[in-house]
Amino acid sequence: MDFGLKNKRALVTGASRGLGKAIAGALRSEGAAVAICARNRERIEAAAKDIGAVGLTGDLSAAGAAEQVARQAIDRLGGIDILIVNTGGPPAGTFASDTDDAWRHAFDGLWMSTVQLIRFCLPAMRERRWGRIMIVTSVSAAEPLPNLMISNALRPGLHGLINALSREVAGDGITVNVLMPGYTATERLRELGVDEAKTAAQIPAGRLGRPEEFGALAAFLASEQAAYICGQAIACDGGLLQSI
Repeated sequence: MDFGLKNKRALVTGASRGLGKAIAGALRSEGAAVAICARNRERIEAAAKDIGAVGLTGDLSAAGAAEQVARQAIDRLGGIDILIVNTGGPPAGTFASDTDDAWRHAFDGLWMSTVQLIRFCLPAMRERRWGRIMIVTSVSAAEPLPNLMISNALRPGLHGLINALSREVAGDGITVNVLMPGYTATERLRELGVDEAKTAAQIPAGRLGRPEEFGALAAFLASEQAAYICGQAIACDGGLLQSI
């Protein structure tokens, strides 16, 4: 199936490794020109070389960084048709252990960077009457997970943002969706100290997800065939979520 992504231009953030890199790789395999962004210059340059993308460096939690990264992507690609916002998850913690600074930093990194990237990229998509916007959150946005207080609190709000935004832009040929990864074999999972074998046994599919499976979902939602899918939060979790 031809997804119709040849010559489309995509910006994928948080893409030096894991899910972001898998998404960028899937888009590249469909013929899209891709710019990827992350904070670590060495890792982003290595990832860009590996998948044939443009590598950009930036900490999206810093003031003005989101617009700067988007401008650089436009300069290198000529525009942005597909925006995929993948931000690093907040550190593990409880309500008692999370400080005000931790909350503020997470809000800037998760919330404001997302709002600023969309605000900057959306007008040109509306002019072209074509665009794809996706945000990567987590299954914890639908069913909170233990010891992830900040993530559990902030990510569901992004779902509200996307659902509301979809109603404003769907008529302009722009789809806006949320992707919810479940337990996927990435470095993030190991950083959280997840027991992979024990966790896999609790997943109906009986295993952890593979990053490339998540990337394939993103590529489909970016496609011409997915033009009628808008305002949705879609899980790629091996059947983990129990909510309807």
